[in-house]
Amino acid sequence: MTPVATTPATTIGELLARAARERPDDVAIADGDTVITTAELHARALAAARGLVACGVTRGTAVGIWAPNGWRWIVAALGAHTLGAIVVPINTRYKGAEAAHVLERSRARVLFTVDEFLGARYPAMLRDAGVPLPALQTVVTFGPGEVSWDDFLAAGARVSPDEVARIAATVTPDDVGDIMFTSGTTGRPKAVPATHAQSLRVFADWGALVGLRRGDRYLVVAPFFHTFGYKAGWLAALQVGAVVHPQPQFDVEQVMARIAAERITVLPGPPTLYMSLLNHPARAAADLSSLRLAVTGAACVPVELVRRMRSDLGFDTVLTGYGLTETTGCATLCRDGDDAETVASTSGRAMPGVEVAVVDDAGQPLPAGTAGEVVVRGYNVMHGYVDDEAATAETVDRAGWLRTGDIGVLDERGYLRITDRKKDMFIVGGFNAYPAEIEAVLLQHPAIGQVAVVGAPDQRLGEIGVAFVVPRPGTTPSEAELVAWSRDRMANFKVPRRFEIVDALPLNASGKVLKHELRARARPPR
Repeated sequence: MTPVATTPATTIGELLARAARERPDDVAIADGDTVITTAELHARALAAARGLVACGVTRGTAVGIWAPNGWRWIVAALGAHTLGAIVVPINTRYKGAEAAHVLERSRARVLFTVDEFLGARYPAMLRDAGVPLPALQTVVTFGPGEVSWDDFLAAGARVSPDEVARIAATVTPDDVGDIMFTSGTTGRPKAVPATHAQSLRVFADWGALVGLRRGDRYLVVAPFFHTFGYKAGWLAALQVGAVVHPQPQFDVEQVMARIAAERITVLPGPPTLYMSLLNHPARAAADLSSLRLAVTGAACVPVELVRRMRSDLGFDTVLTGYGLTETTGCATLCRDGDDAETVASTSGRAMPGVEVAVVDDAGQPLPAGTAGEVVVRGYNVMHGYVDDEAATAETVDRAGWLRTGDIGVLDERGYLRITDRKKDMFIVGGFNAYPAEIEAVLLQHPAIGQVAVVGAPDQRLGEIGVAFVVPRPGTTPSEAELVAWSRDRMANFKVPRRFEIVDALPLNASGKVLKHELRARARPPR
């Protein structure tokens, strides 16, 4: 097929307006009984923009979204983008204090949320966290609430459309479109901004390279708070005219039913998603014949999985990629036509306009086949962490190279293979987990004197956290108690699945924990 043309640098609001003019009757979102054409999506986004203006939002104002995948999430984000406001996605697995930290750091004025999801009551958790949020003026609930979605739109109806048009006309491609929060090895969350131009160019190219097409029916299982669900999801779909089918949570039986009923053609996700489909007893009887495109990553991908995705699930194309929040989500990508071995053993080669290199500790390039730190340079690299010049200077050098902290090897073709992580991060079911952040929370437990967290291989989730705990004198914490305590204070993917009670942690001569020894101990027996 012929790839779509790269979208010229513009704004996300302009992209939506242009799509509404060029393909007004195309279906943009199919969310249960709610089917929205591109023209209707534009109209709803403008209504949301008027509601935001009524809340005091203008260009540069931060707007948080803490909710599962759904059409209102997209409309709220597009309303904010139209005004040049900054979208701040919040992890739906966060507890109140974690969400409050994101809202406080971003100085969000408005928060869109839901009353409850998977047993978590978001507004209540936020109130109970007791964190002062002086910038936050309005909490809008997608459904019943103190300020409901309908209340929000009704307030916006009193705002002149001309006011929205006036603000929208001031937005530029170089304005920050969103702030995504990540964490580093210090455990301190970092705020990563991306401009409209960066996001649009990266995911126009991403869509062209993976072969996303107008009319594709795209089941977006990856959460919208993640780049994979937001930018490689509904934003990429809007760019080419694919239909977005939001999936609030991954349920293998629901996903199989939707693939059959809605004739889904595109299903990206982590390897665990495809393993769950392949291993489900009802899969043989399910009609998955419409599937054609899969894009995965986030963990090592077995060659046999790629082969079975093609033979047993029927995908014509299976691709893998690599990226960080600091690279606007993508740096390398396999290409259509790459063989199963290449797709499984590498993360592809550099995106157009992006440079990827492997360097030694002095920052000097290493030859093909030699392991070193992966560095990235290009238009997709962040301009800097928000309010953190020191961390920015440590991460991006004067020549514009981003130090990823990952260890990798480039082959003669320029294809990248990630071999290790210089940082301690591990990936649980597609979600990044940072040991230092988890350790900082665990050390608040009254019975924990020392703790070290490492990742360990897991057949279902890819990796899980294992915590090695040295108890405080006179205490005897149990694994069940520590798991329960952690679940009350951290998102579920961060909670270690195993706690090992030990007398001491292995240390080197300078007193640093030898985490490679702990990783070896944490690995399940062969």
